[in-house]
Amino acid sequence: MARSPRYDAFLNRHLGPDNQQTDQMLELLDIETLEDLIDEIVPRAIRRTRAMNLPTALTEQEYLQEAKRYASMNRIRRSFIGMGYYDTWTPPVLLRNVLENPGWYTAYTPYQAEISQGRLEALLNFQTMICDLSGMEIANASLLDEATAAAEAMSMLHSLRKRTKRDSDRFFVSSRCHPQVISVIRGRAHPVGIDVVVGNEEDLTLDDESLFALLLSTPASDGELLDHSELIARAHEKDLTVAVTSDLLALTLLKSPGEMGADVVVGSAQRFGVPMGYGGPHAGWFATRERFKRQIPGRIIGVSRDREGNPAFRMALQTREQHIRREKATSNICTSQVLLAVMAGFYAVWHGPDGLKNIAERVHMLAARASEQLRKSGYTVRHNRFFDTLAIDLNPEDHVPVQQRAQRAGINLRFDDNGIGISFDETKSESDLIELLQVFDPSLREEVVERSTSPDYFPESMRRTDSILTHPIFRSVRSEHQMLRYLKQLENRDLSLTHSMISLGSCTMKLNATAEMIPMTWPEFGRLHPFAPRDQAEGTLALIRELEEWLGEITGLPAVSLQPNSGAQGELTGLLMIRAWHRDQGHPERTICLVPSSAHGTNPASATLAGMDVVVVSCDEKGNIDLEDLNAKLESHPGRIGALMVTYPSTHGVFEESIQTVCSIVHEAGGLVYLDGANMNAQVGITSPAEIGADVCHLNLHKTFCIPHGGGGPGVGPVAAGDHLRPYLPGHPLAPFGTDQAIDPVSAAPYGSASILGISHAYIRMLGAEGLTMATKIAILNANYLKERLASHYPILYTGAKGRTAHEFILDLRPLKQSAGVDVTDVAKRLMDYGFHAPTMSFPVPGTLMIEPTESESIEELDRFCDAMISIRNEIQDIENGVESREVHLLNQAPHTSRVLLSDDWDRPYSRETAAFPLPDLKFHKFWPAVSRVDDAWGDRNLYCACVPVSAYAEGQSPHALPLEEE
Repeated sequence: MARSPRYDAFLNRHLGPDNQQTDQMLELLDIETLEDLIDEIVPRAIRRTRAMNLPTALTEQEYLQEAKRYASMNRIRRSFIGMGYYDTWTPPVLLRNVLENPGWYTAYTPYQAEISQGRLEALLNFQTMICDLSGMEIANASLLDEATAAAEAMSMLHSLRKRTKRDSDRFFVSSRCHPQVISVIRGRAHPVGIDVVVGNEEDLTLDDESLFALLLSTPASDGELLDHSELIARAHEKDLTVAVTSDLLALTLLKSPGEMGADVVVGSAQRFGVPMGYGGPHAGWFATRERFKRQIPGRIIGVSRDREGNPAFRMALQTREQHIRREKATSNICTSQVLLAVMAGFYAVWHGPDGLKNIAERVHMLAARASEQLRKSGYTVRHNRFFDTLAIDLNPEDHVPVQQRAQRAGINLRFDDNGIGISFDETKSESDLIELLQVFDPSLREEVVERSTSPDYFPESMRRTDSILTHPIFRSVRSEHQMLRYLKQLENRDLSLTHSMISLGSCTMKLNATAEMIPMTWPEFGRLHPFAPRDQAEGTLALIRELEEWLGEITGLPAVSLQPNSGAQGELTGLLMIRAWHRDQGHPERTICLVPSSAHGTNPASATLAGMDVVVVSCDEKGNIDLEDLNAKLESHPGRIGALMVTYPSTHGVFEESIQTVCSIVHEAGGLVYLDGANMNAQVGITSPAEIGADVCHLNLHKTFCIPHGGGGPGVGPVAAGDHLRPYLPGHPLAPFGTDQAIDPVSAAPYGSASILGISHAYIRMLGAEGLTMATKIAILNANYLKERLASHYPILYTGAKGRTAHEFILDLRPLKQSAGVDVTDVAKRLMDYGFHAPTMSFPVPGTLMIEPTESESIEELDRFCDAMISIRNEIQDIENGVESREVHLLNQAPHTSRVLLSDDWDRPYSRETAAFPLPDLKFHKFWPAVSRVDDAWGDRNLYCACVPVSAYAEGQSPHALPLEEE
């Protein structure tokens, strides 16, 4: 029975097929029951021996009441802590129409540019904003957070060492950087042989031949403003490169690091309208010089053109991604923070340059006035040059009275051994300033505080002289009507789960229920600073502890960390834990990581970043790990095997019968088993990583556990491990957890993207053990139903012993290239005309489509997708039979835009109606691609990664809709 008898059970909302549809699908598969189907697919040896011990399922209303209880346990105080996290006002027009809008948060990564133009334009706005404010020439479309962005800068600069520095492996990090940034850098540096030196740049000797690059900061963590121009110039004379961390709001007023000569600039976009959320998710930003464009980590959005010559946006330089470079990659980034970058870019559009400067000036004025009054009250303010942050020198023993008064006033300050830190933000008012000053001087009266604007606390030489955000998009949208229509215009150019199923194999685009999403934007969760006292975050911490416990129960691996804020970060974390375990066992030489040839590209990239040596294991003709080759690789590296990375079910969509044997022989060789949790949606409740034999796994909460993909991020990739690896879970310098054996933090915040963990908590709590298990079974049923309907039209690659598949399967389109001149890209683009996003293309096998329907899709939607794929196969058959031309046909001309179909010079050998409405239902429900097929090669040859320049802006045209001339 697929559904619960209780009408309001969440299971009934989450599952697509009802009981009758389930029976209908089972009949097509010629099998009696759902349990019989699972028995045919999942090896009995790895089936769970007991049910999951999870709380009884709640309805949506019951869960929201429970979430309110968690929220009420948190105590929100006015935060003056700073350290890269600031309270901010999210413009209501963005809160309602972007952050809380499934049209924005359920879209997939914009690999299919023609149906992602809205998000791509929003990301181009973000890149332009970052370039303008940082003073650099090129920026990517966000990274995970400020700390990991700084670590990526280190890795990039290490790979770019000049010939004179090829043997140099020392990276200098200013002690003025935020402590969490320094910790993450240390953790990333050690495995790859980089020696991090932390110190005061004033004491730095640039003649040190072992140095290859520097990381500086302005504003510094304690608020000091520093003009690094002279130091950067001297560093360049010594063939050293320089990265700088900075603050976007400060850069609206201050000289940019680019003008100072920096090679890379990084930071966080959090304070541009994104709630603190106890640490994330927030868009880290990364900007660099044009000459480094082919080494920049992450995704870059570029301007290209479509088949008709119209401007079109796309992800540029995609050959740098890990699925191509694999173990040669210098970054393992897969998920970024797209949704949050979109928010930050729209925040800049909404406020414009004048509005942002006004916010910055007001913030600085409050800090300046606080500095003046604190000095009058007898305190020592450490620096005379600052933007929003003050450092008050105070002995630790003198903290107590200030701390007590701050607590009574509901104010959080930053306390450390060197004194007290105070950071202002856009939410702070005149009354906040008065109450803050009275914490330091209780005798102070409100009328005494100077109200006039104080002089700037930065010298004229550091004042920004160039214009910022000059593109019309940042200057033309001011009223809410304008903004609302701009947001809707972009939303309408993107296909998301609000339109149709997105059947991406390995990516699990399932229902992101509204009830799961609602608590995320409650201020009780959103306004928590990640370094606030823990007794103020009791509700969030209780939720986190429960989620850790539940994930441990689901995986059978009880040691859980939620810190990694992407799946690739989870991979890196698990491998670093394995390396630490081997070192403590007295075997540091165990650095070989075995990776199947079918693995996702982040697997070998993560192994490389963990300082391991990748050895590829072959797969046999059925797609399974080749046991003979595995044994040969084990014998070739005696005493050096550190780990096997394995995806289960396999990347080919099959429950391999030999998986326990594989794990056993790796263990016998002294290695540990790392399980990639990309396909966990086929495991939950039926089997588990522990039953399979894994020592550690990561889980994609943005896949199996319903955190939305957000157009390419946010993601969460927690790790779960056996008790033998528990001591190695990542620690954090600013949180009271972690053992002496803990690996360094992998994310800036102690709990990573804490504000979205409630989504997965809600999903598990509302389904319970039985609901989660049923969801897995229906996911497998839906996949096998699709496979059965399509098997007579397309070859199916890789099935299990009884001809079944797991939760995904692969269609082989390679024969179509010879028979009709049609390739996988043609099919993907033609699917857009039918209103569907393409399944995963050319992975793990080139020239194929990997399809995963998930449990959330109804039989009507599954049939609609099958009808589209069968119709496309019939169109290909017409080409094969000579009915249609091999040169110009429906597929290689797809997708068809409304502009093309309405043109006067239609000269194609098929009708407009066939192009636009190949199936009858499309006449009533049609998603129109925004542009024709995008020319990727032209875009890479003519790389342009910012908004069209003002000099090219023509009156009456869209800010981006400008023709480009080929170089």
